[in-house]
Amino acid sequence: MFAALNPIALQLGGLEVHWYGIIIASGVLLAVYLAIREAQRRDVSEDHILNLVLWSLPFALIGARAYYVLFEWQYYSQHPAQIIAIWHGGIAIYGALIASALVFIIYCRAHDLSIWLVLDIAAPTVMIAQAIGRWGNFMNQEAFGGVTTKAFLTGLHIPNWIVQQMYIGGAYRQPTFLYESSWNVVGFIILMLIRHRHHLFKQGEVFLTYLMWYSFGRFFVEGMRTDSLYITANLRVSQLLSVILFVGALAVWVYRRYRSSAPWYLEGNLNAAINNKE
Repeated sequence: MFAALNPIALQLGGLEVHWYGIIIASGVLLAVYLAIREAQRRDVSEDHILNLVLWSLPFALIGARAYYVLFEWQYYSQHPAQIIAIWHGGIAIYGALIASALVFIIYCRAHDLSIWLVLDIAAPTVMIAQAIGRWGNFMNQEAFGGVTTKAFLTGLHIPNWIVQQMYIGGAYRQPTFLYESSWNVVGFIILMLIRHRHHLFKQGEVFLTYLMWYSFGRFFVEGMRTDSLYITANLRVSQLLSVILFVGALAVWVYRRYRSSAPWYLEGNLNAAINNKE
């Protein structure tokens, strides 16, 4: 029988370095690099990007954990010491995104930055970081879907090592990590194309497109997962939040496009105007 891939990348004495952490860190580093490149094009200081990263990362972790604990409160109310035991697992991406968004809003207000501008810079980078991060779930054999067959998985024309890693608990599972990762990669490409068709889009529309794209895909992927958080017996938290985010983002997109005087994507940006003429 095929042995699952080792989630531990290396050991340094008594310290174990997990692939999950390496993959997440790689996604963050790529996101920061891409954000700095776009910030330079948009006349935003690199220091602002780095400050936002340094502030948002710890709060994103806190938000991701708090979100999970909140919807598993029946357990954690009986085991309060486990609330901070994040090394045992239990974080949620939506909690991280909500916490990070609050940090962005507060920081931008404090430093007189356009929140829409900063969110447009961040959106594609967050999308690709999420796509990469799902491979950490793959290494840990988590965030998988319901039982399926090996024939179904091989029919997807995915590498055999992915098929074998999806053999979990005595059965083959739907690779929902792969579905979401692939969806996010396509979303990243779309957002980057929007940036290069900047004359067609207003500020904020890159970010709002990110919200709509991610929430739409997450709604369907979440329906296949077996580890969802629930509000009621049949209502999944992430699916409800996905609907709210999609509808809200679409409403704001339509309003800013047709009812507001929101500036176009590169309006008032000297460096970008010069670069586009060259």
